[in-house]
Formats: sequence, structure tokens, C-alpha cells
Amino acid sequence: MIKVGITGQRGFIGTHLFNTLGLYNDKYDRIPFEDGYFKDEDKLRNFVSSCDAIVHLAAMNRHNDPEVIYNTNIGLVKQLISACEATKSTPHILFSSSTQEERDNLYGKSKKEGRLLFEQWALKNNACFTGLIIPNVFGPFGHPYYNSVVATFCHQLTHNETPKIEVDGELKLIYVGDLVKEIISDIQLHSVAQNQPQINTVKHCETKQIPHSSTIKVSDLLSKLTQYRNDYFEKGEIPNLNTPFDRNLWNTFLCYIDHESFFPYLLKLKTDYRGSFVETIKLNSGGQISFSTTMCGVTRGNHFHTRKAERFAVIKGKARIQLRRIGTNKIMNFDLDGSQPAFVDMPIWHTHNITNVGEEELYTIFWINEHYNPEDADTFFEKV
Repeated sequence: MIKVGITGQRGFIGTHLFNTLGLYNDKYDRIPFEDGYFKDEDKLRNFVSSCDAIVHLAAMNRHNDPEVIYNTNIGLVKQLISACEATKSTPHILFSSSTQEERDNLYGKSKKEGRLLFEQWALKNNACFTGLIIPNVFGPFGHPYYNSVVATFCHQLTHNETPKIEVDGELKLIYVGDLVKEIISDIQLHSVAQNQPQINTVKHCETKQIPHSSTIKVSDLLSKLTQYRNDYFEKGEIPNLNTPFDRNLWNTFLCYIDHESFFPYLLKLKTDYRGSFVETIKLNSGGQISFSTTMCGVTRGNHFHTRKAERFAVIKGKARIQLRRIGTNKIMNFDLDGSQPAFVDMPIWHTHNITNVGEEELYTIFWINEHYNPEDADTFFEKV
């Protein structure tokens, strides 16, 4: 078991890293961290001495006074180093720096100087350190007006606000899930090297350029997200998800919708002398569509996905669909009735289920944007 602590655990990247490590609790022991530890010397010292690896994500990104950003970020680095030295702890520290290191701003300067301070500490104490130069990160649960322009646009488009382009530059992006994989891989690699000294290919102190996975102009990004909004809000239509970037961007967009007011989405029911017809989904990409019946009182699901988009459409009977975002306690309840067919889309990192709450058999159509595999590592079981 590798004991991993994350400063900034409740932040955008920290939340994804913490939750992902939790999927593999046979390999990683997550050491809890709270921002208040930086104001309590004893708690900070106890934290660092409990960890085999520390991912230092805590930082200030924005403030009206750039000096406050610089002083805050350098101060956090120095506090962490001081706690390690006071307890003679030498955890593997991974530091999230930024491609802004080379820009002429105090945020970039704080990141570069913070990285160099950690390097000096590691060399002095024969400890492991990895500096990560990270491009723009996007993904679900990012804070609008703070983490990324993707988060800002998604929030604005789903909340009847009008996005504005300040500078139509080219964005080099990495999806938060891909970044988390890079971080976990590095933690694992250094842990193996520390336990097997004969492995000498791992550097004890290094700086890594995390490659971006996609490039897009700000105007093209806004155009794509606007199309998502128009097609989905007006027609319930799913966009083309044939590339990893499109799939990740769609899953990000979906998480910014106000689910409690938007769902269930009523479908158009057409009836004539022959019976009835309802179109449950319009696709611009593939995936799998399936059908199920559920007996009275039975619940299906109680699992979540980390990359798959999924839709439940009730066409006969009465159902209650429940969603809960992983790491939170709030449960969203949606009641659907087949007499007025409707659907609910499942955002990633939300555990979900469907229960037959009626007095007859429940008929449900499911769509998922990848072919279903019961042994797929993207399906994780957890009760709502």
C-alpha cells in the first residue's frame, strides 16, 4: 500500500486524483488533507510524516493583487518543506507547476521558484521529487472563472449566460483524467524503484513536461460547446463522440447542466390507430442501445463511470432514478412515468440507479457511448 497525501485535495485536480486513487484501495491508502493544516503546524507535520508520496496541488491561481498570489504559493511550498525537515520525513513529492513558468507574471514565477525550492530540498535530503509542468487542464467539476475557459464556457452556456472571447488564442489542453493517470503512474514508478534499488532508471529528482493531448482555438471551442448546447437543450441530441477529445469535452459539458431543473427530459409521444411511437435518442456517434424490464420494487445499477456517457429512457411503467456525485452526500431524485416517456442522462463520476416504483413491469431503454462490457474497468459499483 502506497500512502498518498494530496494538498489541495478538495480542488479541481485534487478531487479527481483523490477519487481515482479510491478506485484502487488495494494499492493506495489516501491520507486525508485539509487546507487548515497549513495553519496548524502539528497537523501539517503529522500529515507529511504519514505519507509515502505527497502531491502538492494547493495553490492560488487568481487574485486582484499578483503579489498575493506569489507570496501565497511560495509560502505553501516553504511550509511543506519545513514540516518535512522538522519531522525528518522524505516522502516523494510531486509538484504541480505550469507552462506559465516562462511567462512574465508572478503566478508563473511562484511556480518556477517553488519547483526549484523543492529540488533543493530533495537534493539536500536524498529525497525523491518530481516537478510537473502542466498545460491547461479541463474536465468535470472545474470552477468557472477560475480553473479554465472550458469550465467558464460550459457554465455560461448551461446557465443562460453569454460567453465572451477575450483573446482568441490557441489552447493546449489536457483532460483531467489523463493528467491523473500521469500522476498515479509516476507515484507507482517511484515506489517500485524505492523498494527495488536495483532499478536505476528512475531519477530521484526530475522535471517532467506533461504533454497536451489536444489543441483548439478559443473560438472553435466556443463554437463546439454552443452546438452542444443548442442540439442538446432543444432536441436532446447527443453530439459526435468518436474522438477522445469530443468524448471528454461532452462529459465535461454535461456535468455543468442543472440536473435537478433540466431532468427528466420529456420525449415527444406520437400516437395513432396503430399504437404509439417515441424517439428516445438522436445520435451523431455510435455506442450501444439496450432494453430491459424490471420487476416491481427492484433496483438496477448502483454504479458509476469515469468516462462513459449513459442515458436511461423510461417508456412503460413508473421509475425513480437517483444520482449522487462521488464524494458528496446529496442525492438527486427523478420520477419518470412511461405514460409520458422521458429520459435522464448520467454524468460521469455520479453513481446512479433506477427502481421500479410502480405496480407493473418497468420498461427501460439504455444507451451508453461505448460497447458494454461487464468486466470493463470503467464500471465501479457504489450505492447511491
